[in-house]
Parts: sequence; structure tokens; C-alpha cells
Amino acid sequence: MKSVEITLFGGTGLIGTFLKEEMVKDSFFKKINFVTRKLFNSNHRKITNHIIDFSNYEEISNTIKNSDFVFSAIGTTQSKVNWNKDEYRKIDYDINSNIALACKKFKVKNFSLVSTAGAKYKSDNFYLNLKGEIEKNIINMNLLSTSIYRPSLLLGNRKDRRIGEKIAQFLMPKFSFLMPEIYKPIKAKNVAISMINVSKSMQKGLKIYHYKEIIENS
Repeated sequence: MKSVEITLFGGTGLIGTFLKEEMVKDSFFKKINFVTRKLFNSNHRKITNHIIDFSNYEEISNTIKNSDFVFSAIGTTQSKVNWNKDEYRKIDYDINSNIALACKKFKVKNFSLVSTAGAKYKSDNFYLNLKGEIEKNIINMNLLSTSIYRPSLLLGNRKDRRIGEKIAQFLMPKFSFLMPEIYKPIKAKNVAISMINVSKSMQKGLKIYHYKEIIENS
């Protein structure tokens, strides 16, 4: 297949940063539409920064219309939205749903979504239920190709300080052999590389990737 154009949402986060770095080096990708709320300074010839209003479907859609692949590592935390569940939902559910709708509209060859281990629609846990609800909504759209990734604790250095997560990153790998496989901590770079490799395989339909499948494809 010829080199492709992609759109990346959540590219300033932990997984998104690795996605950007790996795709910049890979000749398979000719253009990266890098979608942000604020200006992202990059002089790399592949990267075009689109600064948009993420609550506006048309603006989201316009960044996707010429893309072969779309990647979403969009997400937030309770603390960033002051524990407001409605605001949390607007970011995780609304934005990802609008991205998927645009993928459907423009017949994108593959949509890759970062979810979480344990995602379950109608879970009693708000976070796991929301992720499960997002997955369910996107799956029901029947895109040409949907790849959903369910990593557990991500290993890697974040730009923002998350004290609890730093402690977990130190402790959990030491006890990971005791954990069910899907909940084992995983390097964010492995998730990014897996997402890239799977998208390039051009498989059709829906596939959900847990720890084992992510490692196998990275």
C-alpha cells in the first residue's frame, strides 16, 4: 500500500507521544494531522497541527476527511475536571463518539481507540462503565475497521505529575506475576507500536486487544 495520511487525537499524552514519534520515523506515514486545543510547535515536515474546538463535530470531521487511519488516545482524569462526571463524559464519550462518526462518514480504513482494561458497559464503576459505553457506541457504528486497545497501568514518563500513578508504576511491575494477564502493567510505547502495526495490517471488522495481544503486535 502507498504511504498514508493519518489523524491523531490525544497526541500530547503518554501513548499519543509515542504514536507521533514512531510515525514520524516510519516512511509508511506521509502526513500526520496532529489535533490539539493549543498550538503544538513542530517543524517536522510530516506534521500539520490543527487547533480545534473539540466540542465541534464539524471541526473534528474536517481534520479526518482525507485520512486513511485515525488514532484516538483522548482521555482525561477526575482531577483535571474537578471530579465533575458530566465534564468527564464530555471529553471521553462525546469527543471519541464524534471522531468515530467522522470515521464512518469518510470511510476511514482503520480507527484505533485507546480504552482501558476492565471496560464494561453497565459496570458499577463510573470509569469502567464510561469506557464500556464508549466502546459499545463505537462498535455499534460498524466502521470498516475498529481496533480497541485495553491496556491496564501504563508505564512511562508523563509530562504531568501523577503521584499515585508514579507509586503504582514502581510497585505494580514487582507484583505483576500475581495479576490476571489483562491487568498487567504495560509500557505505553508497546501500546503505540501495537496500534501502528495493527493499523498497517489493514484488517477488517472489530478487534479488541488486551495485554497479550498488544505485546504480540508490538
